[in-house]
Amino acid sequence: MYLVVCYDVVSDRRRRRLSDRLEKLVVRVQKSVFEGRIQPRNLEKIRKAAIREIDLETDGVRIYFLCKRCRQATEIIGTGTALPGVEEDVVV
Repeated sequence: MYLVVCYDVVSDRRRRRLSDRLEKLVVRVQKSVFEGRIQPRNLEKIRKAAIREIDLETDGVRIYFLCKRCRQATEIIGTGTALPGVEEDVVV
């Protein structure tokens, strides 16, 4: 699966810990935005890291799942580069 993870974390310490965990699983494309293809077990790691690191009352994490067509339609304006395309797995 391919996803985008973004966050809004108030505390510098919590934000740093969360970003360190995310960088091990997906690619940072902006300061608080990560994206990439992951295995289902790594999605669970992202969810657990978010719950463990953020304050559920003041912080937020969003996970967006992108299909192949949506990834191809992504626009980048300004700085940044598109990640290399990843073909979807097809089971026949």
